[in-house]
Amino acid sequence: MNNWVTSDLHFGHKNIIKYENRPFKDIEEMDKAIIELWNKTVKKDDKVYVLGDFSWYKGEKTNEILYKLNGNKFLIIGNHDKNFLDDKRFNKNLFEEICYYKEIKINKKKIVMFHYPIAEWNGQINGSIHLFGHIHTIKSNTSEYMNKLNNKYGYKCINVGIDVHKRLLNLEELL
Repeated sequence: MNNWVTSDLHFGHKNIIKYENRPFKDIEEMDKAIIELWNKTVKKDDKVYVLGDFSWYKGEKTNEILYKLNGNKFLIIGNHDKNFLDDKRFNKNLFEEICYYKEIKINKKKIVMFHYPIAEWNGQINGSIHLFGHIHTIKSNTSEYMNKLNNKYGYKCINVGIDVHKRLLNLEELL
């Protein structure tokens, strides 16, 4: 079993293609490509932590996508997940857990997951790692600040967004 992490998939979000220069002609092509990438990467018993902004669709369409995806899925809620989370037709049982913030241990290393980059997190001075999304590939003051934390202070914070890495990331490899 492997543990994977990603964020900001934005299933069904037409404008993300333009905003992030994704190489797709429409959302159908984008959705299909992300599903294929996911299923080539993730096996049936793997765990996948999605750090927000999973889908722009309402409940039923989001359910359809989740049924197609391998693995045991965990959602750390992002700012664009309300479309499906607030829909009564959404099946919350398709995620193992839905929360705003998550801490786990992999190989005795604490990992702190939140959709947004945060300046301080539990255990940061003791080597814990903060994983986040939200920023995409846009150059921003926040990205520069997070890099400064990594470089100047030796803290470990990583943007795990699909637009940054073009793939899901293996947590064991990140460690």
